[in-house]
Order: sequence, then structure tokens, then C-alpha cells
Amino acid sequence: MRDVVILGSTGSIGTQALDVIRAHADRFRVRALTAGTNVGLVAAQVAEFAPQVVAMSTDDAAAALAERLGADGHRAGAPEIWGEGGNDRAAALGCDVVLNAITGAAGLTPTLAALHAGTTLALANKESLVIGGRLVTDAAADGQLVAVDSEHSAFAQALRAGRASEVRRLILTASGGPFRGRTRAELAEVTPAQALAHPTWNMGRVITINSATLVNKGLELIEAALLYGVDYDAITVVVHPTSDVHSMVEYIDGSTIAQCSPPDMRLPIALGLAWPDRVPDAASAYDWSVPRAWSFEPLDSDAFGAVELARRCGRAAGTAPAVFNAANEVCVDAFCAGALGFLGIVDTVEAVVEEHLASGHVPDADLSVTAVLAADAWARTRAAGIVGSPA
Repeated sequence: MRDVVILGSTGSIGTQALDVIRAHADRFRVRALTAGTNVGLVAAQVAEFAPQVVAMSTDDAAAALAERLGADGHRAGAPEIWGEGGNDRAAALGCDVVLNAITGAAGLTPTLAALHAGTTLALANKESLVIGGRLVTDAAADGQLVAVDSEHSAFAQALRAGRASEVRRLILTASGGPFRGRTRAELAEVTPAQALAHPTWNMGRVITINSATLVNKGLELIEAALLYGVDYDAITVVVHPTSDVHSMVEYIDGSTIAQCSPPDMRLPIALGLAWPDRVPDAASAYDWSVPRAWSFEPLDSDAFGAVELARRCGRAAGTAPAVFNAANEVCVDAFCAGALGFLGIVDTVEAVVEEHLASGHVPDADLSVTAVLAADAWARTRAAGIVGSPA
């Protein structure tokens, strides 16, 4: 039986993690849940999973949850309820696995808290690794950091096929998003509604827009380099529209090992919670009696420049990835609000990154949490200034 802390229990990854736990109650037990302000959903999760601790993102939400649980008759045996700052506290609790499913840069300090506590960290919050860089990798003991992103879970599985010295390159697959095949000129009039219509995955707003711009793939490229110690030149992004092959590892003898499964995040989530063991029937397998075909194509870096921009930020390391991520979050908000065009998202991020690299960049050797958070704050303010929206 593994005790699990879920950070971000009301989001897409958090709710699917609870699906896994519900189906495998003999293997997993919920120790703590954290969430934003969705009091109703958290109250339902508390009633079903009986965590010892629940943390909400604001003190007001925590108070509302306490009132709700009391009103619903759950006062006896009710969990301890925390407000602001609860993510860090929950991440440091004694447990077997912390699943960090928080969205964005807010996941950094909980990631570090879990690693410093010596707990296995199932990481769905790629941003904390991307912006934290060596601060996160240095804090992680061997085997302590387990990827939950489907692509990075695929790498972890395919890397079992050989020694690290035998790896030639990682092949990171991308669905191409809703605009696969369009030229840069054809992307100029894209609307938020169109960008939110992902062809394969049902995700939150920011990650869905990031998938449309391929910023998400840029973040995943940086994540892969940090997780598996692979040079940026040894990571290739290819477009695979059906998202059946989640990523591949090419070995020096010419063999390529692919991890394939129907698109279902419950599989990598279950593997992250149980690592290095597999959970039986975590997700459905293929029906091989049905014909199927998979295709792959090169990435159009002219239309989707986010990947190469991310590669540049990854090579620069230090605070550059934090600036890339923070500026993008502001630009996504501006795009959804109608204050910025679709192409303006990556164009603005690039302008902010260029300015940061020219003046203000902190290299890896001098990196600290303070420097990362300062770069994050600066990038948000600068991007907001460019697009004319609040930071």
C-alpha cells in the first residue's frame, strides 16, 4: 500500500490520478489533497477518499471548505484543512509518493519540498523542472524523480531497453495540435476557440494553447534533457498526429524502441504512482483485430518556432527557461482575452527571451530559487508591457 499526496487534485491530471486510485484501492491510499478554489469538487473528493489533510490555494477557500464539510455532516473524522502555502506543506508530508499536478511555475517550491523530504516525486508539473533546472536535478536522488508526462514516461520505459551509453538520441513525438500542416501565414487569424480545440487530448486552457503553439513541446524538450541527461542536439521532435507513439529512443546500433498505447493519461499516471512497477489494467490496450495506421512527419519550425526557441533557452540554462515559461503564460492569457494574436504569443516570448539573454540572465553556476522567481516576475511584467495587459 502506497500513501499518496496529490497536489492539484481538481485538475485533469489530479482527477485522473484519483480514477487510478479508485480502481486500485488495494495499492494506493490518499494521504493529502491540494487544490485551488473548487470547494464543491474537493468536498466530494474528501467524502470519497478520506484524506488526512486538504489544502486550498486561499484562506477563504479553506474556510469555505471547512464550512462545507461541517454542513455536509463530515465533521467527524474530517481532514485537517490548510489555506495559502499548503502545497509546500503537503509536499513535505510523510508519504510514499507526491504527485505534483499543479499548473505552471507555482509548482517549483512544492517540487523542491518533496525532493528535500526524500519522497518519490511523480512529476506532472513540467514547469517546475524546466524553470528550476539544476536546482531540481541536484535535489533529486537517483530514482526519486519520476516523469508523468506521457512523452517522458515513454522515454523512461524505452530507456529500459539499453544502457545510457548506448543511446543515440531521444525522439519526442508531438501531435501537431489543431493546426498541423498550416503555414505561418495561415496561423495569423487563429482564434482562441480554434486553439482550444485539441484533436486528441482534453486538457486545461494553458496547456491546450501551449499544444497549439507547440510551446508545450518546447517545455517537454527541456524537461527531457534535464530528466535523462541528454544533449539538446540529441533530441529530435517529430509530428505524430494520432498520439499513439508517445516517444521513442534510438540506440547506437540503429534500433528504435517506441512506447505505444491508446491516448490515456491514466497509464503514465499509474506508472508514476507505482514506479518502477506496472499497475494491471491501468488503461485499455489496443484491439489488434482492428486495422490501424500511424504516420510521422518532420516539424515545421518556421510555422512553429517555439521548439527551437526552447532549445536555445535550454542550452543557455540558468534563468532563460524560467523567462520562456513566464512570458508564455502572460501571452496565453492575452491571446485568450483577445489582446494578442496567435502568432504574437511566440513572437512576444522570443522578444522577452532575447532581452533577458542580452541583460539580466543568471547562468547555471549562480542559479538560486530567488533568481528563478525574480526572472519569472520580470518576464511576466515585461511580456505584459509588450502586449499591453496586466501582469
